[in-house]
Amino acid sequence: MKTENKFQQIACDPTLSPKQKSQYLALEADAQIPYLDVSDRVKDAMDAGILCDMFEGNAPFKPRYVLPDYAKFLAQGSDYLELPPASSFDEALNHLTIIYHHVPSVTNIPVYLGQLDEVLLPFVGDLDEETLYRKLRLFWIMLDRTLPDAFMHVNIGPSDNIICRTILRVDAELKQVAPNLTFMYDPAQTPDELLRIANHNICECSKPHIANFPIHANTFDDKGFGIVSCYNSLPLAGGANTLVRMNLKEVALKANSSQDFFDNVLPSYCTTMYELIDARASFLHQESGFFNSFLVSEGLIHENRFAPMFGIYGMAEAVATLLKKDGSEARYGHDETANALGIRISKQLSGIVTNTPVKYGYQERALLHAQGGISLDIDVTPGVRIPYGTEPDPVTHIQALAAHHQYYLSGISDILTIDETVKSNPETMYQLCKGALAIGFREFTANVHSNDLVRVTGYMVKMSDIAKFQQQGSRTNTTGLGAEAASNTGILNRKPRVVSNEQSPRYCNSQ
Repeated sequence: MKTENKFQQIACDPTLSPKQKSQYLALEADAQIPYLDVSDRVKDAMDAGILCDMFEGNAPFKPRYVLPDYAKFLAQGSDYLELPPASSFDEALNHLTIIYHHVPSVTNIPVYLGQLDEVLLPFVGDLDEETLYRKLRLFWIMLDRTLPDAFMHVNIGPSDNIICRTILRVDAELKQVAPNLTFMYDPAQTPDELLRIANHNICECSKPHIANFPIHANTFDDKGFGIVSCYNSLPLAGGANTLVRMNLKEVALKANSSQDFFDNVLPSYCTTMYELIDARASFLHQESGFFNSFLVSEGLIHENRFAPMFGIYGMAEAVATLLKKDGSEARYGHDETANALGIRISKQLSGIVTNTPVKYGYQERALLHAQGGISLDIDVTPGVRIPYGTEPDPVTHIQALAAHHQYYLSGISDILTIDETVKSNPETMYQLCKGALAIGFREFTANVHSNDLVRVTGYMVKMSDIAKFQQQGSRTNTTGLGAEAASNTGILNRKPRVVSNEQSPRYCNSQ
């Protein structure tokens, strides 16, 4: 379609709000910028669907994900925003409301809203529980209505505190698409009662993610980390300058055998991918001017805390392809031979990423990431997940994937789809979660089959919004992505599984 026709189509689309039209028109203008100077090998790999730049723009002028130090912002105020240090709970909420509109991302919506309980606790003072509830409930509604994007993300936990408990209460009650929510769990400091509340919330609204706090914390330095967007773990006061991903299915199709894949094809495409990463990160850091922003000058982010995300997807199809070439019919997620091959691929990728320096990285390295897929992915499974509709029982599912989690430092997630009978016994969700974290899961994530609010690849969408999207559009920016994913990628084919009595953490740990 000619550019002017596409502009006209967007301007006249009755299902888009004026703000959404402006965003789409801006994306079309961005696409008119000439692409960065990359080799023919990179261009060929992108044209073949082996590498993907995640539609970050032909000449990236902002990082993909930004994680400001909001605690520092509240403590010092901002000259740029003409704000003094916050001195009360209301001022803290107001300050955060203001700065969120100045934090960029690939979606133009802030993907990180902070470790919100830690950020707000210093301002609680003598406010009682019900007063905090009323204030946070209004704040939560404001976030969903003014920043309507399911990639927007709040972190809470692992400590037991009044803000953490109140946010869990509000989130379960409102059942909003935004913000996304991660609860940090640390067996050394999180009481079981609080973990049970978080898992009961999953039964109610498929939120929050449960993050394995010790594993994440050990990945990063003392400055800390945050979990943003879907489930992406990145350095606090930094972020991701770019996310480039590799389609392992297509890489496997280029190999003659599994040995050829490991010895030649995979390393070769990793080298090509690093060229693309370097081109994109170099433009952002050297040409775009982003790192002259007030976020840097006021110490809320630091340039050396940004890392490229080395993303992969299509592990399941890559394993199936390579096994077929080797004469095996073992099934990924079900047979040890297939599972072991997948883990071998993850281990080799981790070795490559760990040992390859980058010009602009966290401690001079990229971070390996199991990318959650996009709505245009057809016949290829996100990250290292088991293909939709072929999932085994929940414990077998967890055991099949747990060994991958050690390698994906900037995020890995599966989405267990649990039958609605779990609502009558939420203790089983708690047991399944605790068992998964005990054997090395970085993230525990589950949908309950009957809930209106569900996860797509990691972001949230309401099934009722998808049902009416084609006729009415949606005020939430990510509904369209969810509708497209439902049509193209088979997310509605996820098999709801019953968690039976024998599927306990003790059983999970013994395997």
